[in-house]
Amino acid sequence: MCKYSPSYVGLVLLCCTLFSAPVLAMSDQALFQHARESYNAKNETALAEDVAELNEQEYLLAPYADYWLMLLRLDKAGNDEVQSFLSKYGNYPFAERLRGEWLKKLGKQQDWQVFFEQYPNYKREDTAVQCYALFGKSVAEGPGPDIAAETRKLWMTTADLPAGCNPLFDTMQQAGALASEDLWSRFRLALQNGKLPLAKSIAGRIADFDEKDLKLLDVANQTPKALLGDEVTVVKSGRKKTVTKIRASFKTLAGIEVNLFALDRLARSNVLEAVEVLQQLQNKLSANDRAFAWSRIAYHAARTHNPQALEYFALAKNTSLDKEQLAWKVRAALREQNWDIVDTTIPLMLPEQRQEGAWRYWKARALNEKGLTVEANKILGPLSTERHYYGWLAAEDVETTIGNVDQEYKVSDVEVTAIASQLAIKRSLELQKLGMRWEAKAEWVWATRNFDDKQLLAAAAYAVRNEWYDIAIATADNTKQLHDFSLRYPTPYRKLFKEAAENEGVDEAWIYGLARQESRFMHHAKSGVGAAGLMQIMPATAKWVAKRIGMNHYNNDLIHDLTTNVSIGAHYIRYTFELMNGQAVMATAAYNAGPSRAKRWMATAPMEAAIYIESIPFAETRSYVQKVMANALMYAPRLGRSALSMKSRLGVIPGKNKPEHTIAEPAEE
Repeated sequence: MCKYSPSYVGLVLLCCTLFSAPVLAMSDQALFQHARESYNAKNETALAEDVAELNEQEYLLAPYADYWLMLLRLDKAGNDEVQSFLSKYGNYPFAERLRGEWLKKLGKQQDWQVFFEQYPNYKREDTAVQCYALFGKSVAEGPGPDIAAETRKLWMTTADLPAGCNPLFDTMQQAGALASEDLWSRFRLALQNGKLPLAKSIAGRIADFDEKDLKLLDVANQTPKALLGDEVTVVKSGRKKTVTKIRASFKTLAGIEVNLFALDRLARSNVLEAVEVLQQLQNKLSANDRAFAWSRIAYHAARTHNPQALEYFALAKNTSLDKEQLAWKVRAALREQNWDIVDTTIPLMLPEQRQEGAWRYWKARALNEKGLTVEANKILGPLSTERHYYGWLAAEDVETTIGNVDQEYKVSDVEVTAIASQLAIKRSLELQKLGMRWEAKAEWVWATRNFDDKQLLAAAAYAVRNEWYDIAIATADNTKQLHDFSLRYPTPYRKLFKEAAENEGVDEAWIYGLARQESRFMHHAKSGVGAAGLMQIMPATAKWVAKRIGMNHYNNDLIHDLTTNVSIGAHYIRYTFELMNGQAVMATAAYNAGPSRAKRWMATAPMEAAIYIESIPFAETRSYVQKVMANALMYAPRLGRSALSMKSRLGVIPGKNKPEHTIAEPAEE
């Protein structure tokens, strides 16, 4: 028998105590974070131990750790085990996500009985699950016309579809329900949206698609003019160089699509060169393909504000324009003040697009410009009651008052306390404190999904009290009848914003409007391109502005300092405002997309600012400018400023009556 001295045993006990103490002393939050790390590391054993301890301690977020454990076990879990979990946690936002993963597992295993027992309970939209459902039906019923129609709806997209859809597409293609025409249609759609890898994947389904044409797609993408023109290309193979002419045939479907793709790519960079090439080659194209080519050139011409865009659209004749082409045809007509084309093009849009605020507003404006006031007001009246940029423009056109004091509602402390006591709201706040912002928002949305207006306003007020401003704004924005605009348009950091506005001599309502759009007042916000802080400033811009204002000790860490961030942002606003000669719309566009672009989007003659905004080529910047100007409109009275009308705020964009000069601006990242 092995014996140990008392001193050795004491040392062992001391070591055990020291090494186990952190685990025993681990807080609920620390243990939960450890569970999260175990899940990310796919350590099922460690996660199971954490789950047991979290459940024993009855920690508020223990169900999330249990969910992670189920995700790790899902492949080997029995159906009864998964069903039991869903029954237990059915009122949590992650339940539907788990049900979706389970349905994908069942579909992959072709366990159709259990799949279709569970499918009616699934409330989320997931393309893979939809594909498995259609595949299962085709197995049971055969590829009938209804299944074929639903399959084609899923097929006709530029999105990369999940691998779970392939069994459905394979089956439908073999049955002839997914026809050759469907393959070519999506192939063209992928190319015109620049999705080259997707197009090549689709080409793999097309019989006899020549490998040579696949390679020519790369040439068309990188050097379209070389493919379409008479230039020769030097091809190097080992030590030998061969001079050759690369051409795609106009006699095969694949060759025609390659040539049309090359024309599209050329038009993206140089519309006039594309027009010249098409005029030389158009006799080699069928009437339909020729019209399609002109429609693509017209689209690119409209986006670059080419004054001949409408002429190119006319050459497209009766070709079917897609959603973006129709929108840009209207925008080109707006810039040319061609109200007849605005009036006749909007009805060609699909109902969903036609009902967007933009196109209802511009349809009404076209009718007004043509003297059809009664018809215009039938559109403007309902639109004027909607609380967004186009609604407020419509309200001014029909001279109605924005807002209605009878609809204002202020929640009581009792109402806020009732919301704060709900477990889902508590979980949401706890997730937010742990930095799990996506999960926190998902929990909040789930918790408030069935709230009435009073409950929504109470929830928004509670979010404000917790300085969770982006959630407060989004929640208050969801009310239908009762409103509290102090929650929709909060004024945190008031002293900071007011001082910055006064120091720079700019409109405080405008700065608040920018910050609301940029960060929703969440100072830790960081965009995908690196913009940071309340004013969402790019590091290079911050450094450039800091140097301009003599901030000699600036470093990149200071971009997250509230005072520094707002001061730099306010100065840059003033800089863009002065650069744009006091035109706030152009300055706002410059703040988002850069001063050079804002100048480039001007027309030769003066232009209504609403039309300038509508024809901004970047969808993100267009929406940004609309929302910032609408925000400023609403903030002005809250800050004690005079309430300018929307159109007064927008003003008129001057014409390009002087040669453009070089604009000093920060280097791009």
